[in-house]
Amino acid sequence: MPEPRTLADLPFAAYLEDHDGGRLESGGDYNVVHIADQEFDELAAGNARFSESALSAVRFTEGTLRRSRFNDVWLHGVQVIGTDLAESGWLDAEVVNSAFAGVAMFEAGLSRATFFGCKLVSVNLRGAKLRDVAFVNCVLRDVDFTEAELTDVTFPGSTLEDLRFEGVALKKVDLRDAAELGIRNGFASLRGAMITSTQAIDLAPAFAQTLGITIKDS
Repeated sequence: MPEPRTLADLPFAAYLEDHDGGRLESGGDYNVVHIADQEFDELAAGNARFSESALSAVRFTEGTLRRSRFNDVWLHGVQVIGTDLAESGWLDAEVVNSAFAGVAMFEAGLSRATFFGCKLVSVNLRGAKLRDVAFVNCVLRDVDFTEAELTDVTFPGSTLEDLRFEGVALKKVDLRDAAELGIRNGFASLRGAMITSTQAIDLAPAFAQTLGITIKDS
């Protein structure tokens, strides 16, 4: 199982410059910066671009970062509450001990991203595309993957509660190491997922109901 990096481990750590504390701007470029211990309320920073940057102990409340790009970024202890991240792009991102709650991330694109010890609650990932993404020791509760595309996605040690998979497209999605597997709907769309025999037994009643099979012991 991979381990999260520290700030000092980042290949660009020596080049990071502290953010000046000003508000983030729509369409702004934030390259090789360290944003730390700041709060952004009702932010209006759509189409912003973050590259080779680090965010630590930052809180986003409400506001928008829609269509923003996060390339080669490291987030630690970040809280994202009720924020619009729809259609955002994440490439080579590492998110550690962070929380996303009530966040819109529909039609977002995540590639080569890893979440360590994070909590995602009521996150809308409808129509999102996830490729080579790992959720390690995370909690995902009421996360909506409806009509999303997941490829090479894993959930080692993670607790999955009340997930929605209606119309999802899965390819090489490994659910076997999830600590808890709770799915609300979309059982007919789980083709392409790998589960254990124990998980299959637990999900059997839902599979039977989806197929119109009545289980009745005489």
